[in-house]
Amino acid sequence: MRYWINELWRLGYMLFGLGAMGTLLGELFDALFAGLGWGLAAGLGLYVFLHLRHVRLLYVWLLRHPREAPPPGTGVWGDLFDRLYTYQKAQSQMQRRLRDILRRIQDSCEAMRDSVVMLDPRGDLEWWNSAASDMLGLQPDHDRGQPITNLLRDPRFVDYFEARDYREPLMIPSPIDAAHTLQFHITLFGDDERLLMVRDVTRLHQLEMMRRDFVANVSHELRTPLTVLAGYLETYSDHAEQLPTRWQRGFSQMQAQTTRMQNLVEDLLLLSRLEIDSPDNDRDLLDVRVLLESVVDDARGLSAGRQQIALQVDETRHLVGNTKEIRSAVSNLVFNAVRYTPEGSRITLRWKPWHDGAAIEVEDDGEGFDPVHIPRLTERFYRVDKGRSAATGGTGLGLAIVKHVLLRHDAQLEIVSRPGMGARFRCAFPATRLIEADSGSTPSP
Repeated sequence: MRYWINELWRLGYMLFGLGAMGTLLGELFDALFAGLGWGLAAGLGLYVFLHLRHVRLLYVWLLRHPREAPPPGTGVWGDLFDRLYTYQKAQSQMQRRLRDILRRIQDSCEAMRDSVVMLDPRGDLEWWNSAASDMLGLQPDHDRGQPITNLLRDPRFVDYFEARDYREPLMIPSPIDAAHTLQFHITLFGDDERLLMVRDVTRLHQLEMMRRDFVANVSHELRTPLTVLAGYLETYSDHAEQLPTRWQRGFSQMQAQTTRMQNLVEDLLLLSRLEIDSPDNDRDLLDVRVLLESVVDDARGLSAGRQQIALQVDETRHLVGNTKEIRSAVSNLVFNAVRYTPEGSRITLRWKPWHDGAAIEVEDDGEGFDPVHIPRLTERFYRVDKGRSAATGGTGLGLAIVKHVLLRHDAQLEIVSRPGMGARFRCAFPATRLIEADSGSTPSP
């Protein structure tokens, strides 16, 4: 601000001096000057000339020599030139640093084995590293600016890309070599832009398939000998009074462990089938109330009066899904509550609206558990209390089965628990899996 005040003072001094000079000259040379008016006009003309000269110097400097030192200036113009030059140097240094950072990022991405693809808000290709060219077959000369869905046309990828739900990665065969399996993961950033990361997980996929086949084959092979063993033990138990006393306890334990092994084999086979089979099979229309009433009856038989088991139904819509799988998932949750809650506890089974969809909840007021265990509860054979789980005869696969059933039904498992405050397991189904009860279709029990 002080620069403009100084400039106004300079203008005032100049006009005053030129006016006085003009008055003096007007008295001396009245024929040439018209007194004070001519002096003021001359002063203003000189002032405008000086400013136009500085404007021209600024224009020529910015147009022809922007990276050189600024031209000399007086007054506010000299300060303006210096400030512009300082700002210009700062901007040049910042641009240089940004270019260096961008070059380092590009070099780092080029060194990665995984594919990195940058997409604009419309889903068009902007930039990718050399790994993406090799893995996805992208060609810089032809594909830049093309929509990604024009080049990766697998319907599963198109659905994944357009759904905008990128919490879980997508695994599909490579578009240029079906023998390879790729994992796609999209991250949103900036102004609705996308970063696509692609990893070759062929070896991991093969190992996972080998594991599934091994578990399924071993479980299937174990089923026959266990059935034979259980049959003989059951026959011997019918004549237990004829056996020596010291043998009776042994036969009882053998029968209990055989039953447990049979349950484990059945759960492993079910889990293998859930992982391998298509999730679109057997899309039944379930009357959830009838299904839950049946599960509650079974749970009361298992509880034998040790817990209070209640049912609450606040949702009237029917559920589209596989009846056996949904029943298996709900039964696992309810039976776990019966096994792991102390006598006198209350277990509540609910079918209620939840956001736009609906949810099946299993809640108890038992001992609960530390929330630190929640992320791992759906892992196979993970147990919060190994001693108590072994005593109840659980297989450690119940929640893993629940997780896979819900994934096949576009649903999510939400778990809430605190020590001493019980636990709540919620199976949240989307609205796309629900149909109004009066739609005319006949639901399955």
